[in-house]
Amino acid sequence: MEIQFLPGVGPKRAQLLAKELDIKTIGDLIRLYPFRYIDKSSFVRICDARPDMAYIQIKARVRRIDLYGNNSSTMSEDPSSPLKYNMVRRMSVWVEDGSGDMEMVFFKGIKWMHEKLKPGVTFIFFGKPSAFNGKINIVHPEVDAVDSEKMAKAAAATGATMTGVYPSTEKLKNGGITGKVMNRLMETALNKGLHEIEESLPEYIMRQCGLVPLHFALRNIHFPSDAVSLEKARYRLKFEELFYLQLSLLKQKYVRSREENGIAMPRVGEAFNKCYEALPFPLTGAQKRVITEIRNDMKSGRQMNRLLQGDVGSGKTMVAVLTALIAIGNGYQACIMAPTEVLAQQHFKNIQKFLEPAGVRSALLTGSSKTKERREIHQGLEDGSIGIIVGTHALLEDNVVFRNLGLAIIDEQHRFGVEQRSRLWRKSSAGAPPHVLVMTATPIPRTLAMTLYGDLDVSVIDELPPGRKPVQTIHATEGKRPALYRFMKEQIGLGRQVFVVYPLINETEKLDYQSLEAGAEDIMNKFPFPDYKTAVVHGKQLNDVKQFNMDAFAAGRADILVATSVIEVGVDVPNASVMVIESAERFGLSQLHQLRGRVGRGSEKSYCVLMTGQKLSKESRHRIELMCATENGFELAEEDMKMRGPGDLEGTQQSGLPISLNIASLARDGLILNAARDTADAVLKADPTLHEDRNQLLRKELRKDKYQIKDYSKIS
Repeated sequence: MEIQFLPGVGPKRAQLLAKELDIKTIGDLIRLYPFRYIDKSSFVRICDARPDMAYIQIKARVRRIDLYGNNSSTMSEDPSSPLKYNMVRRMSVWVEDGSGDMEMVFFKGIKWMHEKLKPGVTFIFFGKPSAFNGKINIVHPEVDAVDSEKMAKAAAATGATMTGVYPSTEKLKNGGITGKVMNRLMETALNKGLHEIEESLPEYIMRQCGLVPLHFALRNIHFPSDAVSLEKARYRLKFEELFYLQLSLLKQKYVRSREENGIAMPRVGEAFNKCYEALPFPLTGAQKRVITEIRNDMKSGRQMNRLLQGDVGSGKTMVAVLTALIAIGNGYQACIMAPTEVLAQQHFKNIQKFLEPAGVRSALLTGSSKTKERREIHQGLEDGSIGIIVGTHALLEDNVVFRNLGLAIIDEQHRFGVEQRSRLWRKSSAGAPPHVLVMTATPIPRTLAMTLYGDLDVSVIDELPPGRKPVQTIHATEGKRPALYRFMKEQIGLGRQVFVVYPLINETEKLDYQSLEAGAEDIMNKFPFPDYKTAVVHGKQLNDVKQFNMDAFAAGRADILVATSVIEVGVDVPNASVMVIESAERFGLSQLHQLRGRVGRGSEKSYCVLMTGQKLSKESRHRIELMCATENGFELAEEDMKMRGPGDLEGTQQSGLPISLNIASLARDGLILNAARDTADAVLKADPTLHEDRNQLLRKELRKDKYQIKDYSKIS
């Protein structure tokens, strides 16, 4: 039923609820859950009220009411002439309860409140206390007659003492939909619409997992009869969301694994062996384990869809090269796709030295490849003489045709849209989709990986190559800058190079560029030419200028690179031993970790200096301390998600997940997610197509639009 037909709503409020909270039906309203609860069964004495309290309830007598006009002067009430409420800007209501007095402040709804609140009468006031001019006050409290105390006592007797607090906006409050109104609407919605909501989980799953029925959960999430009932309701609703999310992802995976439509690659091949034998260093145990997992996928006859996670510098590129050579050894081509030209060039440069002993022809195709070069590459891909192509989005162009593409390796997948990636799959001419290896250097917490990449198999390189020295991370404030510059000069004197990175929060933000320009000017003054050479790189430069400066630093012609976080991905300078991150408090943990990974790539000891202002918020200080305490990217990613939620990780927000989560949180509900995934896995193992009678409900639920997740891993 449409929300406008719910008593107490009507067309105007319905429009507001739809616009502000996307609530269009009674069902939508019932699925809007409280984000916290307030116990309205007890009162606080005025003398005990403090500004750090969340919400308080006070029973007090109105002592005096003051009205203030435009110039903040008190307006006198003349009994002979009516009060002009449009002239009143603020109403101050002074109340007392025997322990002290307090001010209740109103800027809106003044006429109604002025007529309701009479001096000498006792009311119940509820709201958030704050401090002003050394006194405690409450701005816009909820006001109830003392009769409501009887209702509160009656509710306490039945155990229902908690009141839900719902998401709201200023427009909703201005439109009269206050917290109290929302609670009243929710009660009406449950009484009217709850009986029409059908159970959404099979009885056998509820029994196995100890879940309460849906009607009980929905009633108690809004109006809990006690703390235990609330907990049971929460668990049931969170489990259901995460269970269906995992079931939809895993079902894709099961369907795909049952279809024998992959390219079988039974051989390792000569190219692989030649490259492996010529490696200048042994592979780590983690690299060997991952290559074995990939090899088993590629020879299985089913399409590989694997996510390769590896911390900065863990050796993912080497795994990518050896995987590409397995494809070559079976007579197929491989492509490695990177999100930026800089990263594509970096990959190409790195893999060429490994491919030399194998005798495999490779090429680089980007937006800036010259016309003649492009023609030769297109020809080489079409006739099969180019075995491995590295490139950017340029690989997706229609005129790029492969003879027999068997493997697609995608680096930093979150930077490509799914539609773009699907175009790459369609380029396979082998009659089956290419094997897919997705790589990321952004450590993703397990709970998030299971959700973002739930339909992929996951491999993790959790070991750094031998000889890689840890990076010493130091926190410094502005007063330490002279010491920092002395240290930078020492390092440059030893033949090392230095990164100086400035945050760029918004490409159009003038202040960000001004701080970068001022910083670059300061560096050039303190490190004058010709003794020191400084290169500057930022997003507003032309590509040619940016590339020239990057190349100058990479080739060792510049000692210092002053840059925005464009260098987060794709600059590999083994000789750089110092990373200075300016205004480090403005970066997230994952980004700080990525930037730190740009140093420590050579054999020399490396340093990361986090420069911040003196005053840091509690959260910023915690982030900086964590960075100094650990180099483990997975630990940092877990912490980052706990602190910020999954919003900023992988450039993905919870609302951008395959389905939206109304109550479950990937940051906080890892244990429930694991239980939900295990249950979904067990269901699909027993009944992969969900055709058994007992799974009829699951089949019906997955048909809903919200679970129709596009699968771009295979050609449609």
